[in-house]
Amino acid sequence: MEKKIGILWITATLALTLGLGQKDDNRRLRVSANGRFLVTQDEKPFFYLGDTAWELFHRTTKEEAAMYLDNRKAKGFNVIQAVVLAELDGLHMPNSLGDVPLIDDDPTKPNEAYFNYVDWIINEAAKRGMYIGLLPTWGDKLMKLGWGVGPEIFNPENARIYGKFLGNRYKDAWNIIWILGGDRNPSEDVHKAVWRNMAAGIVDGSGGHDQALISFHPQPTKPGGSSKWFHEDDWLDFNMHQTGHCRDGNSYKKLAYDYRLTPVKPTMDAEPTYEEHPVCFNAKEHGYANALDIRKKAYWGVFYGGLGHTYGCAAVWQMYMPGREPMHGPLRTWKESLDLPGAQQMQHLKNLMLSRPFFERIPDQGLVLGENLEDPLHVSATRGKSGSYAMLYLPGIRPVTVNTSLLSGDTLQVWWYNPRTGKAHKDGKIQKADAYTFNPPEEMSTEDWVLVLDDAAAGFKRPGKI
Repeated sequence: MEKKIGILWITATLALTLGLGQKDDNRRLRVSANGRFLVTQDEKPFFYLGDTAWELFHRTTKEEAAMYLDNRKAKGFNVIQAVVLAELDGLHMPNSLGDVPLIDDDPTKPNEAYFNYVDWIINEAAKRGMYIGLLPTWGDKLMKLGWGVGPEIFNPENARIYGKFLGNRYKDAWNIIWILGGDRNPSEDVHKAVWRNMAAGIVDGSGGHDQALISFHPQPTKPGGSSKWFHEDDWLDFNMHQTGHCRDGNSYKKLAYDYRLTPVKPTMDAEPTYEEHPVCFNAKEHGYANALDIRKKAYWGVFYGGLGHTYGCAAVWQMYMPGREPMHGPLRTWKESLDLPGAQQMQHLKNLMLSRPFFERIPDQGLVLGENLEDPLHVSATRGKSGSYAMLYLPGIRPVTVNTSLLSGDTLQVWWYNPRTGKAHKDGKIQKADAYTFNPPEEMSTEDWVLVLDDAAAGFKRPGKI
């Protein structure tokens, strides 16, 4: 079975030699030494700021893909999550160049013309210093659960062959993060075997596990996400959650669950509420998710220990344009949705986290004293392990009492960081105490703020300045 696609593997290697991926081992990602974050090979911290573009390979022209990548690069996104065998009739509806991905729906017979376009986008992302969170397939090609367009084409045998083809094709591309799962939870042992074999194929084709960083994108589930099935599997480098499209005041608890697991592995929210998505899929009763909804899940997840965060937009993931069947009622086209407020504001979270000692960061709800409500006013807290800084996210105007004795030094510099603008306001210095009550700047009652407390002796720059 492997022999009949050997020619394709040779072709793939030739494509890489001609420039695909622009090999740069220093920028290849791996898990940090403390098992909580991602780093480059030369030890630079990597805050995963993803955007959801599931249909990027399937529904864009080269001009559109380049425009999209430029837009996301300008907004600070560094990972683009996209699917090779796409959800929306990705097997049978050709891409913009008229090509389908497989011959006869056979995963062991990839169509070289289709993969040439995937190569091109991966290379364009690399030119911009961006990573591709590459999903080999959407999960409906493995099992049908009421939506998505199959057919079901994978079994444990062909999954390994397909995984090896992909791993070999992109083994020199520094900017690949492998993501299995594709919005389906394994409900039977054979499904787990498919994903495990696909991962084994990717590792084999890539030349070893140190050349292939792999995660798994699930549906919403409790208590864990990918950790529910694969946490102890060696191939799973970091966990992912999908916290879903409701205004869920408990989404951070899923990150907290993973954080306590052993062996220690990084975790993140890889599909939260999408901007302008119908809340709980019911716009009539709940309206559409707005930028505040987006920021809440982002800051909650990261402050509870997430290695980064993925943003999504209802129109962008599906590359919706007139003439295409809309999914979940997008309010505008994908091109008109690129500059929504939430998309522009995600970079402020990344910059904030990178502006303080990155590898020291731990979640610590012990900073918050007194009653701490759940949605909509739950305060999440993180700090440096040494106590040199702390950050508390307030999703609305409310006082917060903080145990500042957990921080180092006697004098603390107080800042209020605006997650809507990325600007920080210095608010004087205080003496450390067991309990100190802070009141955020009073603007609109729905506005959110980040309280940043620094050991004044540390001499940190303004929050968000990197």
